[in-house]
Amino acid sequence: MDIAVFVKTNPDLQMVRIKDRAPVLEAVPFKVGDLEKNALEAALVLRDAAGGGRIVAIALNEGDRRIGETLKEVLAMGADEAVVVADDGLVGADQSGVALALATAAEKSGPFDLLLFGEGSSDGYSGQVPGRVAAVLGLPEIGYARSLALADAAAGAAVRAERSMGDVIEVLEAPTPLVVSVVSEINEPRLPSLMNIMKAGKKPLAELTLADLGLAAADVAPRREVLSNLAEEQDRKHVVLEGDPAQQAAALVDALTRDGVLGRS
Repeated sequence: MDIAVFVKTNPDLQMVRIKDRAPVLEAVPFKVGDLEKNALEAALVLRDAAGGGRIVAIALNEGDRRIGETLKEVLAMGADEAVVVADDGLVGADQSGVALALATAAEKSGPFDLLLFGEGSSDGYSGQVPGRVAAVLGLPEIGYARSLALADAAAGAAVRAERSMGDVIEVLEAPTPLVVSVVSEINEPRLPSLMNIMKAGKKPLAELTLADLGLAAADVAPRREVLSNLAEEQDRKHVVLEGDPAQQAAALVDALTRDGVLGRS
């Protein structure tokens, strides 16, 4: 079974600080998204169940995402090779442009039996790209899979997925080729061994441009305009509590009670 796993590197959210209601990303490290790791782990399990195959990690470099080093982690986890589409025309691309570039890269790098995504990226988390890629390629899609298995392990001709839809558990089966997005409950991604980390640097990592894909910057240009992306305004009272610790504690309880945060006894 040949599988494409779509990977996005995101800022480490634990390292992001907010200034003037906007995120400050300078000096923030980038890492492979957790949901992308879930998708890769699912691909590794399916490949083993199918008795072999090829796993290709596909990513876009939308600006300076320092993607080369982070993709080595994906290769160390077990992907056989990686493909990066790096082009200035991708800077600012919305979900429509991203999906077109990813779908075209998959066509050029494939064919694939399965195209795997995380349900959303940790920065934007729109969840639109898997469905858009499926639409571009004219493939069926199963979203939010919490378990994934071969429906016919001998031939690998179909995939069975289970997903939670509110108070209903759905079991779906579809023939390959197929697009699937997974949720975090599907598995616990493996940690790469030291040996695999050392081998990752020798695995193929191809870099493509939009021109290599037969696309132009206009093809992936954003179709929507972001008017604002600021954190919610917060009004602070700037109350200073003075006195010894006991007096400060009593003053804090009194202030919270007057504001209705604590009930009166």
